[in-house]
Amino acid sequence: MKKNVLATMMAGIMVCMSLAACGGSGTAATTTAAAAAGAESSAEQAAPAANATKITISVPDPEASYIYAAATEFANRAMEYSNGTLDISISGNGSLYGGDTAAGIKQLGAGSLQMLILASSVYASFEPGFNVISVPYMFDDQKQLLEYLNSETADELFNRVNSMGINVVGKWTRSFREVTNSKRAITSPEDLKGLVLRVPNNSLYVEFFTACGAVTTPMNFSEVYNALQLNTLDGQENPVDVPYSNKFYEVQKYISFTNHMADAWVVGINGKFFDSLTQEQKDAIMKAGEEVQQWNVDMMAEQDQVALKTLTDNGMEANELSDEAKQQFIDISRSCYPKFKELIKDDALFDATAKFTGRE
Repeated sequence: MKKNVLATMMAGIMVCMSLAACGGSGTAATTTAAAAAGAESSAEQAAPAANATKITISVPDPEASYIYAAATEFANRAMEYSNGTLDISISGNGSLYGGDTAAGIKQLGAGSLQMLILASSVYASFEPGFNVISVPYMFDDQKQLLEYLNSETADELFNRVNSMGINVVGKWTRSFREVTNSKRAITSPEDLKGLVLRVPNNSLYVEFFTACGAVTTPMNFSEVYNALQLNTLDGQENPVDVPYSNKFYEVQKYISFTNHMADAWVVGINGKFFDSLTQEQKDAIMKAGEEVQQWNVDMMAEQDQVALKTLTDNGMEANELSDEAKQQFIDISRSCYPKFKELIKDDALFDATAKFTGRE
């Protein structure tokens, strides 16, 4: 049964991305239809009982996004493992918390949201320790990031949200962040000098890119496309699926695989609600959260290639860093460690993480 569910989901994702690449006017409707078809197929194979416990998972992105796909896979597995005693649905676009991620975390802790999947970098506003995951060049690759998320150091970090009334039932990776711009390929820190680069409103980003010589401009993401189009910005940085899904190939020429920052997804559930579930339901949720961790890695790797092909097919030029250039970026990041430690406010956590990744 699970293979059929996976096949249905991946086919739906591929169809959505292919249509989006064509720029057809029916993309949004087709995306919705594909997601609905996948949900119906899963429901037919593992229909929940009439008295099943209903759970809604809120995610920040739309149905065509990676995290919506991962949340759907999680829901399918949890429902199956619960023997039909759970009935789980997904709500996208942050609609249940008005798109305000800080409000979403507060609502999850208070119980007005049952489950919420958000980036660990967002949780840093409440627990500064989460910034350690996004320290530039702290992690070599997805494999190392995944190993870290499953370490005792990460367990201690993620469990800090328990004091907020939140239990973590999944720790999933995200694709690393890359730089796009309209001026030149980024082959070394020298190429960033003078570039006007949009970054999130987070001091980690500002400190690092300023140290690289870029002119950093914190800006709401909703404003980025227009700013790139008007040349108010030269570039931005995000995982590859972001310039793909937002058609930045219309306003950007270069994508450089700098892989400069990591991030993770926190799969959270309200603590009191989790405690109210049966042991079978708790076990089902925990098992699904653990299994989807690797499923998500595999899915992202495949879909990142789809996204990159779309960008290059639409005229963008892609490049990777040499080992020498990567080391130059690592050295700049290390020069910022004193400031990063001030932001994280936990030297022991920082040092333990750096030791784990060989960055001490």
